[in-house]
Amino acid sequence: MSFIQKYFPHILLAIYAVEFTVLSINPYERTTWLVENLTVMVVVAILVGLYIAKIRFSNTSYALMSVLIFLHTIGGHYTFERVPFDWFNDFFGYERNMYDRVAHATVGLYAYPIIEALLKYKVVNQKWFAYLSAFMVIPAFAAFYELFEWQYAISGDPEAGANVLGSQGDIWDAQKDILMDTLGGLFATALHFFVNRNKT
Repeated sequence: MSFIQKYFPHILLAIYAVEFTVLSINPYERTTWLVENLTVMVVVAILVGLYIAKIRFSNTSYALMSVLIFLHTIGGHYTFERVPFDWFNDFFGYERNMYDRVAHATVGLYAYPIIEALLKYKVVNQKWFAYLSAFMVIPAFAAFYELFEWQYAISGDPEAGANVLGSQGDIWDAQKDILMDTLGGLFATALHFFVNRNKT
């Protein structure tokens, strides 16, 4: 096993620490930065806690989980609506900034490690149920997060609330975000199946 393979989670954590430190400098709006980063820090803390408790995932899972962490940290610095993403928006012909939609799709990537954990630690006995359970967790969590955004937007600082909500004038923003989370979950579920289809 190479150094990178052995210490891959540690390397990802170090990269996150550097990213967090750099992007904590002069963010667009400090309250938005704090709220957006608190959610990410909770995820990072949980993953570190699980690692210390010797509940480990594959490097593939750690890589997939890190995508949301890295993207969300960037979104917290600029606010999701203002992330420089013109190359993507222009390429696909989008008028709105689609960075938040892409970031939402990466939430679904967590279906992969959920499946992995359910099977590895024998939480469930049937593979099909592990796949179904992991897939269904994603839209459920997505809906919960949209409720959090809604409550924060109507009770917090008006500018920060609008930045966290990030709807960009789209009345169906919450539903589309949940759809992107779900599509990401579908992709991750299929990916796990194809990567592990020959394993017993």
